[in-house]
Amino acid sequence: MADKAAPDSSRRSERSRRAILDAALELLGELGYPRLTIEAIAARAGVGKQTIYRWWPSKAAVLLDAFTDLGTSPEGAEAPEGAERAGAALPDTGDLEADLKLVLRAAVDQMDAPAYDLPARALTAEGLVNPELGAHFVAQVLEPPLRLFAERLRAAQDAGQVARDIDPRVAVELVCGPLTHRWLLRTLPLTHEYADAVVETALRGILKK
Repeated sequence: MADKAAPDSSRRSERSRRAILDAALELLGELGYPRLTIEAIAARAGVGKQTIYRWWPSKAAVLLDAFTDLGTSPEGAEAPEGAERAGAALPDTGDLEADLKLVLRAAVDQMDAPAYDLPARALTAEGLVNPELGAHFVAQVLEPPLRLFAERLRAAQDAGQVARDIDPRVAVELVCGPLTHRWLLRTLPLTHEYADAVVETALRGILKK
């Protein structure tokens, strides 16, 4: 009789990793970040604490991987047709205003969604007191979509729509910064109408006259 195949340790490790990441997000919603612990994550995932510490140094590191594993960007959850996807260019229909409004409306929907809001707030706060975690958060979550925005604005410059002396990265922050400010501080509701107004106001300053 043929020998049974040896257990696949890589598959077992991936199941454990997935269980840990799922547990971290579930418990964040149930307990909040201050009460989230490695012990609670391990118990929910059905693994030992040492299994978690073998892969991550802290609960913040677990949460960051769980968050990025969702495929969420700073712009939020499910984007509408034509809006950006992770690693894809922003839409370029030739109408910069319409393209930016499309993407920022998707950003509003995502930032308002609990799947983005809860972990993003926790990681933003943790990053203020943990520079290493903050740097990873910026590199893994914030920078990729910001680069896509900058590339779209460079394309608009090449098309003669945006003034050549505009720094695309500064322009990106003019467009994205107000949404982040309103989301983070909850100064006023984050809406599609607000996103449209941000785009219209920013474009008055960067479009070629």
